[in-house]
Amino acid sequence: MSERPEPETVVTTEGERARPRRDMEERLSPSLWIRLLVYVVVGHLLGGFLYLLFEVGSRAQ
Repeated sequence: MSERPEPETVVTTEGERARPRRDMEERLSPSLWIRLLVYVVVGHLLGGFLYLLFEVGSRAQ
């Protein structure tokens, strides 16, 4: 008893069955993956830089 309706099956021009539409809707686009990767890398670089600033500042006193 799932609350989700059965996925619609897409039939291609050759008559073969393709993946259900639900699979395509749940997948993230490649541009979204790239943006996510950039945010994670930039976030870690910013965090590392702040950590470095605090380490250098604590030794300067």
